[in-house]
Amino acid sequence: MTSPRPPAIRRELGAFLRTRRERLTPDRVGLPATGRRRTPGLRREEVAVLAGVGVTWYTWLEQGRPINVSTQVLTAVGRALHLDATEKRHLERLAGVHTRSAAPSALDASLLAAYQPVLDKLDPFPACLQTSVFDVVAYNLSYRFLFTDMDRIPPAERNCALQFFTNADWRSRYVDDDIVAARMVAQLRAVAGTDTGRTASTTVEELRQRSEEFSQLWDRHDVMLQHLETKRLNSPLVGLLQLNFVSTNVAETGHRLTVMTPADETTSQRLLQLSEVNIDAPAHG
Repeated sequence: MTSPRPPAIRRELGAFLRTRRERLTPDRVGLPATGRRRTPGLRREEVAVLAGVGVTWYTWLEQGRPINVSTQVLTAVGRALHLDATEKRHLERLAGVHTRSAAPSALDASLLAAYQPVLDKLDPFPACLQTSVFDVVAYNLSYRFLFTDMDRIPPAERNCALQFFTNADWRSRYVDDDIVAARMVAQLRAVAGTDTGRTASTTVEELRQRSEEFSQLWDRHDVMLQHLETKRLNSPLVGLLQLNFVSTNVAETGHRLTVMTPADETTSQRLLQLSEVNIDAPAHG
């Protein structure tokens, strides 16, 4: 049994449940479609019946009222709403069923000194060290010139989501930018509430103020975890690249190491060219 969550988290939980409920139809969950519906999707009472909980209790949960939630009941609600594994974990985190891990510490000078040589050794593969909310805190030479000259971006602005949604030049590097936009927001939503130098709430607030597209995608409440993805990028220096994005969590700091490996031989050759083009570039700081 959990204790009631802070008001902001309860509102987030309610909004998430509502968007998941509204995407379902009676026929999908084996219920008869009866009468006209003023809003899309299932009714609250239908979700309550499917989950085996009281209508009033579920209504209060979706309204963000301070009520206790058990793991068993939350599992039943997730099953009724046909949540996938990522969405179930997101629901559990919002409800406080699982204890949140400690916020990762800032990347201090000693840690940076330890990781920078690792990043450099990965050239010509672009590689960077990021927080879970896409702040780039360290990178190698290939990554520096992948989208633009990263050294020319002030450290406080070196956030991939911020650049993607507010910098047209950065976004133009992505061939499938609409797909990337939806996935990036869903990945940010999945870690919202975890502090990583720049807190998720600060990142989200700034993006909502600066990008209407981000706000619309954020309000969909989709969630997605980081996983292996192949993306097509148009490098300003060497042309089209097909890259596998591989991310690994760095346990002791909470940051993640992202490495971009070639998905085809042409990309392999072009990454070598990218490294050679910039081989004499001054070191970044």
